[in-house]
Amino acid sequence: MSTRNQSFNTFNPKHMFLTVLLDLGIGYGIAALGAGLAALGAGVGIGRIGGDAVQAMARQPEAMNDLRANMILTAALVEGAAFFAMVVGLLVVLKEMPVVG
Repeated sequence: MSTRNQSFNTFNPKHMFLTVLLDLGIGYGIAALGAGLAALGAGVGIGRIGGDAVQAMARQPEAMNDLRANMILTAALVEGAAFFAMVVGLLVVLKEMPVVG
């Protein structure tokens, strides 16, 4: 028996579990839920950043320029992390099923 044929005959519970999840469509729902949670988390995070920056500007108006620059940089980093999470979710949804057999 060649090595190629032996790989199909071995029992792999992880592969079986993932195949069952994708066959039922549950994996797609979980990926979509993860992308939605990433977008929601980014929205909440950016809202908190903006709100806290406005409060800090109200307390110390002379530090307005420094606070604004830091706020924009931090919001961009949060947005980048959320974008990465949404792309990973879309990659899971759009991934083709492997053909076995």
